[in-house]
Amino acid sequence: MRRRTTILSPLVLFILVWPSFAQQNVLQQRIERALAGDTLAVASGTHEGNILLDKKLVLLGEGMPIIRGTGKGSCVVITADSCMISGFVIERSGSDLMAENAGILVKSDYNKLMNNDLRDILFGIYLLQADRNEVSDNVIVGRKEIDYGQRGSGIHIWNSHHNRFRGNTVSFARDGFYIQYASHTLIELSTVSNVRYGLHYMYADSNRFLRNRFTDNVAGAAIMYSRQIDFRHNVFARNRGYASYGLLFQDCKRVTADSNVIVDNAVGMFFEASSGNRFYRNIIAQNDVALQMFQNSTGNFFSENNFIDNLNPLSIVGKQTESSWSPERRGNYWSSYDGYDLDNDGIGDVPMKIQNTFQYLEGQYPNLRLYLYSPASQALAVATTAFPIININEERDVAPLMHPVDLSQIPAARLSVPRESNQTTHGINIGWAGVAAFSVGFVGFVFKRVVQRGTI
Repeated sequence: MRRRTTILSPLVLFILVWPSFAQQNVLQQRIERALAGDTLAVASGTHEGNILLDKKLVLLGEGMPIIRGTGKGSCVVITADSCMISGFVIERSGSDLMAENAGILVKSDYNKLMNNDLRDILFGIYLLQADRNEVSDNVIVGRKEIDYGQRGSGIHIWNSHHNRFRGNTVSFARDGFYIQYASHTLIELSTVSNVRYGLHYMYADSNRFLRNRFTDNVAGAAIMYSRQIDFRHNVFARNRGYASYGLLFQDCKRVTADSNVIVDNAVGMFFEASSGNRFYRNIIAQNDVALQMFQNSTGNFFSENNFIDNLNPLSIVGKQTESSWSPERRGNYWSSYDGYDLDNDGIGDVPMKIQNTFQYLEGQYPNLRLYLYSPASQALAVATTAFPIININEERDVAPLMHPVDLSQIPAARLSVPRESNQTTHGINIGWAGVAAFSVGFVGFVFKRVVQRGTI
């Protein structure tokens, strides 16, 4: 039997597909019909397709309407100045990193992006040569199913200046904020978690970030090749993993850090080729290593900081850093300081030696890191305090504070991240009796090695 083929006329075909076609393009059609300066109220529902704002417009979402991109390119592109987008869910961008595929791609100035939720996007909000924009109270969730290197940043700023970011939340992106060749950027009251670098500056001078929280990342912040960065009242907590830091400084100068909380990180702060930076009234607590510094980081100032319960206060790559630990005779508080204050002026009468023998030995015998959390390392610290047999470095706080600096008025200081009790040593749980026996033997081993090397 011969099959009959039905051929639809162009008119009938258009009538059949027209409802879907119209639905997919209705928002862009409204934008194209609008006059510059108009405000468009967009009802709840799903609006398919990418949109372009090439004239000054205000888009206000009612009931969080969804702008669902095509899966190619950026969901929203803004090329006109002084636009505003507020109250939308924006999703399904393309996947091309080189083409800056984003939830919102901004190529113009004086725009406002407020109260939007961005999801299933490569980059969240991308500012490309865009100045004096305001980005506030947006929630950005990247593609958690792919590796860090394949994701875009939550908020990416390139060659853009005088922009302000307030109250944004970013997670599961590559970097929370990535700022390159951008000056006079203000980032405040934002939260970043589960990313590679919470904040990443590259060749970006004269910027400020205030009252932000960077938690559970590979690194809280990486400040690289930048000058005159001012950061205050931030929290950098629980940033752990391979090569993890609360803060990383690479070739930075004239940075000012005041009243920040840096707690429970693998390394609190890391310095390489970074000089002339100032650190005041910060809390550096419960980190494996409070400070790790290369010898080429010189002339950094530390005053009135609280160093509390860090396993190691300072690790130096080299011999010394020429840092100032007590400028103007005002040092820092060290919870491990056991000196005295006979004249009762609040300043210790003997210097605080900023060193840790266990960390020194670990550098020469890497396998000893297995016992980083064990009583053995603490026993060694006590023994070398009584018998200072190894002169590790010359770093000293000559005016250590006897009491912590009161930072109770600092909002960031209210974060409490206690270290878990009964920790295992890198996943190996050793019985307490065995640990005690090992501690005695370990200290004996250390003293034997020291004598053999002729260091006493």
